[in-house]
Amino acid sequence: MNWQPTPTVETNWYALKPLWEGGEEVVKTGLPHRQLPPAWQILLLGDGSPTRHLRLLTQEPIEVDVIDMSSIGNQRDRAPEDITAVPTPRLRRQVWLRTASGQRLAYAVSWWDAQEVDEYLQNRSLPIWDNLSQLHTELYRDIQGIYYGHSYELETAFQEKGPFWGRHYLFWHSGQPLTLIYEVFSPYLKRYLGENRQLLEDSDNSRIS
Repeated sequence: MNWQPTPTVETNWYALKPLWEGGEEVVKTGLPHRQLPPAWQILLLGDGSPTRHLRLLTQEPIEVDVIDMSSIGNQRDRAPEDITAVPTPRLRRQVWLRTASGQRLAYAVSWWDAQEVDEYLQNRSLPIWDNLSQLHTELYRDIQGIYYGHSYELETAFQEKGPFWGRHYLFWHSGQPLTLIYEVFSPYLKRYLGENRQLLEDSDNSRIS
């Protein structure tokens, strides 16, 4: 299937304005449970498929609404620094992850080598993990950072008040970076995972590396 991305960047993506950021050390060791409950840490810091986690939590199929496929060339696109690991020219893809009944649960933006994206995203109506699983592609999810912050656009889209939890990671395949992914999860998930807003009450640091 050949993609028909927009020829130039015409849309923005929804980056959080962080109140707090965690880097490699937090990803490795996790946070005290009083700051972030274990269930949220498994979702944010675990290396399993978020699509599968969301399906298990909601007991509904998880579907994808693609909202953007844009060619960005060699632009950094305000992405995390790890975008430099993805070869140019690049393509940016934005999606909502929602239940079959329509509840939005997550937002995801990914950056791909534009010359290889057709090979790995053969069915754009499926989540990335489902596409890659159908190809029996061996992957390593390398989580690089987590975020806690605000986004007016995501408040509107999720119909939930922030702050929001997010993360970014690289997918590796055959020793090479395949794609960079930035995800933000809806506070709606507290119905399944419990409350998640104790961090700033217990931490004086805006960034932990």
